[in-house]
Amino acid sequence: MRIVLNFKNIDYEIRPVHLVKDEQNSDEYKLLNPKGEVPLLVLEDLALGQSMAIMMYLDRKWPNPPIFPSNPERRAECIQLCEVINSGIQPIQNLKVLKYIEGKIDKMEWGKYWIEEGLKAFENSLAKTASQYCLDDSLSAADMFLVPQVYNAMRFNVDMEQFPTIKKINENCLEHQAFKDALPENQPDAS
Repeated sequence: MRIVLNFKNIDYEIRPVHLVKDEQNSDEYKLLNPKGEVPLLVLEDLALGQSMAIMMYLDRKWPNPPIFPSNPERRAECIQLCEVINSGIQPIQNLKVLKYIEGKIDKMEWGKYWIEEGLKAFENSLAKTASQYCLDDSLSAADMFLVPQVYNAMRFNVDMEQFPTIKKINENCLEHQAFKDALPENQPDAS
């Protein structure tokens, strides 16, 4: 979410939620987000969880610069790419799942396998859509889903050389300040 907020130049306050300390499962947090997950966007009386809902809301509320194409076909392709990560990769390797499988199977092997499977599909999809970024030469929500997933893939020791298009797009995105400022190591709670 930080990438979108940065890209759209929306002022925001970060309130870190420490997942390892289980802060997302506090009663106070669950009043705002009953699923006890991140991200969570709070604006006045609105509390939104789920990355896709948040991104679509921000894009409608602050339409410039857009992160979803206006062309219906390109918009659908963008959402499809986002969902490969949002529903196909990310949930399988998040902390809640890794805690559940701990001791049953090797969680690093599990995460790496599912990340690679998802990135293979993503890489193949990019053959139809990509140029400098996931959708031609304009940054989109798909890029904003991809960069954090690549960061996580590296945590799971995924060899990114097998995904040359993803690797190049990630490098292109990281040239933009909105992406640099959103990196985990650049957050106030980074240790």
